[in-house]
Amino acid sequence: MSGDFHSENWKRQNSRTEGASGDGPRSLEAGGQLMSPKSPLKVFGEAKKKINDIFTDIEKYITDAKSFVSSIVNLEYELTSTDDEEFIDELCNRVCGIQEMLNRDRMKVAFFGRTSNGKSTVINAMLKRRILPTGMGHTTNCFLQVEGGTSDEGTMYEPIPDSNEEQVRSIESINQLASALSEVKLNESSLLRIVWPQDKCNLLRDDVVLVDSPGIDVSPDLDKWITKHCLDADVFVLVANAESTLMQTEKNFFHKVSNMLSKPNIFILQNRWDASARGTPSEETIKLVKQQHLDRAKAFLVNELGVVSKAEAEKRIFFVSAEEALIARVHQEAGTPTPTSALSEGHQGRLFEFATFERRFEECISQSAVQTKFAQHAVNGKDMVVKLHKLIGIVRESAVSCYESKQQQRIDAASQLDYVEKQLELLTSDVRAKIDEVVLDIEKKVASAFTDEIRRLSTLVDQFNRPFHPDNEILLVYKQELHKHVEDGLGQNLAKKLSEEIIRNLTHLQSEITERLTALLSEERRETAKKFTPNSKDFGILYRLDCRNLCRDFQEDIEFRFSLGLTSLFNRYLNKKFQRAPLLPPTTPLTPSNEKRLEMNEGIAIVQALTHFTTLYSSTTIGVLAAAGFTAKALGWRVMAVAASVYGGIYMYERLTWTRKAREKAFKRQYVDYASNKLRLIVDLTSSNCSHQVATELNGTYSRLASHVTAAQQDMRHQLVAFDEQVKELEIIGGQAKKLKHEAEFLDTSLTKFMKHYLGKDYLDSQL
Repeated sequence: MSGDFHSENWKRQNSRTEGASGDGPRSLEAGGQLMSPKSPLKVFGEAKKKINDIFTDIEKYITDAKSFVSSIVNLEYELTSTDDEEFIDELCNRVCGIQEMLNRDRMKVAFFGRTSNGKSTVINAMLKRRILPTGMGHTTNCFLQVEGGTSDEGTMYEPIPDSNEEQVRSIESINQLASALSEVKLNESSLLRIVWPQDKCNLLRDDVVLVDSPGIDVSPDLDKWITKHCLDADVFVLVANAESTLMQTEKNFFHKVSNMLSKPNIFILQNRWDASARGTPSEETIKLVKQQHLDRAKAFLVNELGVVSKAEAEKRIFFVSAEEALIARVHQEAGTPTPTSALSEGHQGRLFEFATFERRFEECISQSAVQTKFAQHAVNGKDMVVKLHKLIGIVRESAVSCYESKQQQRIDAASQLDYVEKQLELLTSDVRAKIDEVVLDIEKKVASAFTDEIRRLSTLVDQFNRPFHPDNEILLVYKQELHKHVEDGLGQNLAKKLSEEIIRNLTHLQSEITERLTALLSEERRETAKKFTPNSKDFGILYRLDCRNLCRDFQEDIEFRFSLGLTSLFNRYLNKKFQRAPLLPPTTPLTPSNEKRLEMNEGIAIVQALTHFTTLYSSTTIGVLAAAGFTAKALGWRVMAVAASVYGGIYMYERLTWTRKAREKAFKRQYVDYASNKLRLIVDLTSSNCSHQVATELNGTYSRLASHVTAAQQDMRHQLVAFDEQVKELEIIGGQAKKLKHEAEFLDTSLTKFMKHYLGKDYLDSQL
């Protein structure tokens, strides 16, 4: 990030401490360490903890969102898709990658300079320990990275050639591996990692990593060094030799750094400034030399590299003695007094300058590290949260829309069910009434038609033309065939009279029932119901007259009976007597028991009549003989002979005309009388039977169609239950989506606050 980036927010958090360049005084420790109520490095730690916590919440949020989307992706509502699932998986992987980087992210400072300029000494002074090898000439032969660890002892890790792995080495072997004077030294591009107890150094405890490098004049592979070890550095420190001036080699190296990194943060330490106290140079000369160094360094930073402004450049250049600072701090840590012989005149100012450098360095590296390490992560986190918030918002809108649709469908289905139930109830009552009306009408018509047919029974019987013979066996067959003829004839005649009208009434009512009931069904069910509706044309009434059993007791009387015989006269007498009796209707219904009682009464009457006739006949015979004798005496025997001749002639006539044809006629007349009486007894039964058949057919039609309506009602009830479950499920989904949306908004707000607090309002505005 830009080295001249300074937000007002940052300035409010950390009051800047100015040193030898003329700013306000600060308290100084015994060893020259500038004291601070709160190190700026703490800001990086706070920011790192804060953004780690935020990304932990983001990880949990994405995990919850993934579970949520996975739970609804296969539902019928199509609220989301597998593409959304894959997108969330990608976000999950990105968050895991960012968290891994955040855990590794530390503030990194790289020290560069020519051989023997004191780079390792500067680092040792900052660590307050002689850890890195130092000495005359070319000492450090490879890159050395010092970082904090939780162990109580220092550990060193040597890279394994042609591998990404490392092997643990003792810290005492550092001179063998890192010193240019050692025969087993590592090559210039290797990185030897030193993990030092962080409790022994504030810098290391605050996640600062210090990188020492070989002299930039040792190897021409500068590009390789920068790419391999310096691209993630937050601050570069150029350790120059104050006894000389900035060399072109040093400038070339930082030109390459500036080309690879956008405005790197560069500090210039004019080391070995204690040399100005040796000898007897005048103060004027010292000022001129110092100004010369300042001018050349500022020109390099401002004009050549363009990384800072002129005012800022003065705060990036320091005149120090790393050796003096190291000596003072080593004794300070050991709790022993610093030998004044080891320090040159004016060392207090140089120690103060070194402490000022550290303070400025801490402010710069903390601010820069927060920018370089966390800014892009915060932006990426915000981008992920916003995208996921949008996705969840779409899911929620779809769920709400689907919820409203299902709720309306549920209301419509409930209304439809209520309508069907009420209509079915009304239809049932109406149809039952119409069926009763049709059945009653048919019953009356059948009774009327049957009665008419009974009146014309003689015509039907006369149409029976089978040969007649008085023989009992032949006569038995004749009667059976006559029974069948009468039964078939009556059935056919009734069918001709009634079938068409019955079918018409039946068809009309069936059509009405079908139309009204199927109107309550869906189109699909309507077609199915019509397929199972019976065709009224196939319906036929069975009259079931059963004349064979009805007339099985018929006994014909086809013996010759002289019309003027005493028996005939007696029968006429009985008939007249019974005809004079009032024909009153019975007071009780003609049940089988009542019929038997009536027959018994008739039998008693006949017995009484026969007794009376016997008495009369006995007395009459004597009277007739007496009368005949008297008449013959009065009229003469000739008249009596004539009368006897006439009487005998009549007898002979009747006897001669009593042929088989006459017997057949008498038989049929007797059969008609008998059958008519029997058939009149079953008129009501037959009409009821016919009406019952029609009622059964109509009720069957209604029941079959009503069963389809009942099935449709059951389906509607099941559908209502399904709608209730779907509405409840969508309500839960909508609630979960709403909760996830609020969580996303909270995370977005947290990231916004983080960016505003640690990166500055200007940076936040630039990202919005």
